[in-house]
Amino acid sequence: MATRDERPSVVAVIVSFNRRDLLLESVAAVLGQSEPPVALVVVDNASEDGSADAVRTRFPNIDLVPLTRNVGGAGGFAVGLAHAITRYDATWVWAMDDDTIPTPTALAELMAGVGRDESVALAGSRVVWTDGQNHPMNTPRADPFADRRKRASASDAGAIPVRSSSFVSMLVRADAVLAEGLPVADYFIWNDDFEFSCRILRRRTGWLLPGSVVVHKTARLGSTDLDPGPRFYFEVRNKIWLFTRSDCLGPGEKVVYGVSTLLRWGRTIARSADRRLLFDGLRRGVVAARRRPRSNSEVLAGVGAGADAVDAFERRRSARG
Repeated sequence: MATRDERPSVVAVIVSFNRRDLLLESVAAVLGQSEPPVALVVVDNASEDGSADAVRTRFPNIDLVPLTRNVGGAGGFAVGLAHAITRYDATWVWAMDDDTIPTPTALAELMAGVGRDESVALAGSRVVWTDGQNHPMNTPRADPFADRRKRASASDAGAIPVRSSSFVSMLVRADAVLAEGLPVADYFIWNDDFEFSCRILRRRTGWLLPGSVVVHKTARLGSTDLDPGPRFYFEVRNKIWLFTRSDCLGPGEKVVYGVSTLLRWGRTIARSADRRLLFDGLRRGVVAARRRPRSNSEVLAGVGAGADAVDAFERRRSARG
């Protein structure tokens, strides 16, 4: 365990797209932490609302990485994690969406928690909505496969062992990212954080630390079962990719999560105000999932300095053997 003089370096990453006011609030909240990160990287997904200029004006010392086109949350976090690890040699990366507003001690609570157990590779915060309720969209279930030792270790730290986490305050160890790889940029949106965190935690420990609290300022309170409209295509395609093209889950886990997914899809379609639209998304998602996800270098080609960061990350990863 690191001593006080060997305090691990934490780099925060925010990925943004067309939510200028929320982005500015999120940046201010990260910089206002009781124990702030050593650097803050903002990846702007070619926003059209002046987000990048607003950050430059209000926070001129922020490391802003503007992309030339929108590559979704998945591509944005691939760039952000790569940049944080290769430029700053981060020990930990604290990743969040632009509508995530961390409370002042959120990072300090995360670091205090992971400092209790060196086997922890990933930790998430308790996510609440604007009224203080736990946000069902970002409340992971306790890991049903955790053994007694993992449960006891987590309990001693006031934590809950989890099998996945979301990019609404995810603290991840850089060494684990170098070992397992970046988020898959071709997911674009939805399930990218689920696949990434499950891949990190396939052979490692992950915790939810309820003492670390962030506010997720979504337009409404609800889970992923809310009517997704045309985005249902990404849910279907990406979940099929996750089950068939990723090694993030073991065989038994694929059965458990697969059954859960089918039941959730059924509920989502049944409750939809436009079932025809969702059935079309289901059909197109199944067809699109027949091909493999493209490599990150292919998806991110031509986006600017972000692509260079991903290439540098891959070279560093290859050098590790």
